[in-house]
Amino acid sequence: MNILLIYPEFPDTFWSFKHALKFVGKRAILPPLGLLTVAALLPRDWALRLVDTNVQRLTKSDLAWADYAFVSAMVVQRESAGLIIARCKDSGLRVVAGGPLFMNDHERFATVDHFVLNEAELTLPAFLEDLAKGDPQHIYISHRFADLRQTPLPRWELLDLKRYAGMSIQFSRGCPFHCDFCNVTALLGHKVRTKTSRQVIDELDNLYKLGWRDEVFFVDDNFIGNKAVLKTDLLPALIEWRKGKKDLLFITEASIDLADDKQLMSLMVEAGFNKVFVGIETPEEECLVECTKQQNRNRNLVEDVKSIQRMGLEVQAGFIVGFDHDKPSVFQKQIDFIQRSGIVTAMVGILQAPPGTRLYERLEKEGRILEDSSGDNVDGTTNIVPKMNLEVLRSGHKSILQNIYAPEAFYRRVKTFLREYRPPKRRGSLRFSHLMALVLSLCRFGILSHARLHYWRLLLWTQFRRPGLVRDAITLTICGYHFRKISERHAA
Repeated sequence: MNILLIYPEFPDTFWSFKHALKFVGKRAILPPLGLLTVAALLPRDWALRLVDTNVQRLTKSDLAWADYAFVSAMVVQRESAGLIIARCKDSGLRVVAGGPLFMNDHERFATVDHFVLNEAELTLPAFLEDLAKGDPQHIYISHRFADLRQTPLPRWELLDLKRYAGMSIQFSRGCPFHCDFCNVTALLGHKVRTKTSRQVIDELDNLYKLGWRDEVFFVDDNFIGNKAVLKTDLLPALIEWRKGKKDLLFITEASIDLADDKQLMSLMVEAGFNKVFVGIETPEEECLVECTKQQNRNRNLVEDVKSIQRMGLEVQAGFIVGFDHDKPSVFQKQIDFIQRSGIVTAMVGILQAPPGTRLYERLEKEGRILEDSSGDNVDGTTNIVPKMNLEVLRSGHKSILQNIYAPEAFYRRVKTFLREYRPPKRRGSLRFSHLMALVLSLCRFGILSHARLHYWRLLLWTQFRRPGLVRDAITLTICGYHFRKISERHAA
């Protein structure tokens, strides 16, 4: 059996990093971890070919070679997924689809032959069993949650690793919190399920043997959901494994209560973590109550961010406007918060209600759901009827993007971050991609840009005040270029 695993293209969004990837000669930020895990669940005697359309073209010969096409996608990939499915059907291929896009939208993809939904560890074996009998069903759904200790090693050998800026692995699924706009718990539950540390080390060993020496993203929706397991098992295992492997650095996502646990932060940094994404959402206490983001309430969020930065973790963060309790003053408050906190990578979007969330259920009862959510975090759209005047909301959202990614404000924010950031002294080695990024950034921002004065001021300040962080400053200016491109498109 010849199986073609296809990953649709991401549009140019905040997290695509398409404008930044050019500086390091990469095609995509991360590989399709879900499809690589699905590949590991398929029979070993089947021939597999993976086509990630973010890094390569889907060709006629690929389609002619295959017996089945397996397509996995997120909501933001909806358009590309539809085009790929149409191409597969035109070629006479039977299509198997799964992933977040199809969980609530499978009825809209009428030409897909089989949907394998929820967690593949549970539903894919049933499909394979029926397929072997010659009687596969149209839809496979499970209301249980998978035991991650049974999850196989992803098939990274199917990738061309050189095309990616980072790799991704997963330690846990599920989140203990109850944010009403988030569909993580609807898809993966509140109970945090984890792999063993041995599984994670085996995955990292596999990547290392394949030659990977760059960043690895732990894609857990809340990495610190089970702090006890991290402190006693995974992080000590990572610390031991990384001895002599300082090139590999880790990124993840966590809740803001990470700031309360200095021991946990210290272990994470020692284990190689250097960035963490945190859902800040809003500085407005009433809005935090509204969306049941209890973990963010009654805190000095700016000081929490700085505490994490001082421990050696760069804080990236998500922000939302458009809550029912938001007033027009929220836009300037968001700008002020982002600037004071030194959060360089600040994703600001208008509130959307994904299907399956408590927010969606509430607003549907109120007749306030308009359409599908776009899945794009900063495109300025919403699928709900907000309490605030929609034009005021859109205008305010644009003003945030225009302010925080304007060169002067952005470079000032980088400097604010670098003042606080205290990474460990021993870090990854200098590679050709870093030199390439340096040369291109000097040309693009130091010579050709109208904002070159701000750029040189930042580099000179960093060289004299924080000389060990010049590489970080260069990296952040490149990321800022991408964010500015995205913001200019949506805030024009």
